[in-house]
Amino acid sequence: MTQTVGGEEASAHNVRAAGLLATLKNIAATLLTTGRTRLELLSNEIEEQKLRAVRMLLMAQAMLFCFGVGILLSVALLTLLFWEHNSIVIGACAAFFLIAGVLFCRAFLSTTQSPQPVFTASLSELEEDIRQLKAAMRNESSTD
Repeated sequence: MTQTVGGEEASAHNVRAAGLLATLKNIAATLLTTGRTRLELLSNEIEEQKLRAVRMLLMAQAMLFCFGVGILLSVALLTLLFWEHNSIVIGACAAFFLIAGVLFCRAFLSTTQSPQPVFTASLSELEEDIRQLKAAMRNESSTD
């Protein structure tokens, strides 16, 4: 009789061990799938940010070119209109554009000092995954 009871205990132990191994395999597969999904999301966000940066750079270059040509033509027109005071017109325009350049430089530096987070969607998804894993671990430990 002791052999039968011992055999049943060994069989129950093997079933529990097999169940634990299957659970561990499922957890590993879930973690790998989740990790792959998060990496794909991160890759998409990097690609979007790269395209956005290139688009912004091209727009900024076009804007600067157009403003530069417009400013040069405006100064030339003012100089022609007020030809007898051309040195005053050119000096006033130079002072104005130097002051504007300093203000834009300050604005640029303040913008670069506090950049916006880039991968907010990926980070929030990872935080949610961590929260769910911690909750699942607490549930696992409370059922044991």
